[in-house]
Amino acid sequence: METEPDRCAVRIIAENRKGVLRDIAAVVADHDANILMISQETFDSGPYAGMAELYFEYEPGPSDNREQFSRELNDIPSVHEVKCYQPFGNIFGSRVIIIGGGAQVAQVALGAVNEADRHNIRGERISVDTIPLVGERTLALAVDAVSRLPRVSILVLAGSIMGGEITKAVDRVKDAGIPVIALKMAGSVPEHADLVVTDPIQAGVFAVMHISSKAVFDINRVKGREF
Repeated sequence: METEPDRCAVRIIAENRKGVLRDIAAVVADHDANILMISQETFDSGPYAGMAELYFEYEPGPSDNREQFSRELNDIPSVHEVKCYQPFGNIFGSRVIIIGGGAQVAQVALGAVNEADRHNIRGERISVDTIPLVGERTLALAVDAVSRLPRVSILVLAGSIMGGEITKAVDRVKDAGIPVIALKMAGSVPEHADLVVTDPIQAGVFAVMHISSKAVFDINRVKGREF
């Protein structure tokens, strides 16, 4: 069984100008490290106004000299601050995303958060994210974005009616390897989901149980069924 690579995380505050990413990437390459995820943000106000934050998680190279790695990043003239952290996966773990109507989302979240709490007390790390939305295009865009979010392990669609462009987005999320649970609802989304659940609280519980390393529930064993 293939294991996940060891991850390290670093946050860099640097001048927002051309060539900074090139210089940082050169240091990463010199240490034979492999960037696994990266995000960048510029600051318009506050103590870092006019500067940029670069956060990335990486797999260390064979030498794994993290102190030297940090020193060389700090030596880049445009870099003002370098700090190392634990990667998000160690802190927040796997991620459940719940999208749909406010009342249904709240009920799914109730089940997911309670079930996640039961597992996290035993040492797991499962986080739950929600966003209540309305409108076919808005929902389709949100569903499509799920595959671009870090740490996402499962998607739950909670609503009264979903179809059209949302259904196409569901297929794309599944193609990206993310399973989809849908509440029983009108529209074509339930026909394309991996699992359809009538009770929203139970849908949240199922979602967490599927991604838990300790639970025995596997959505692949009941794929296409309705509960």
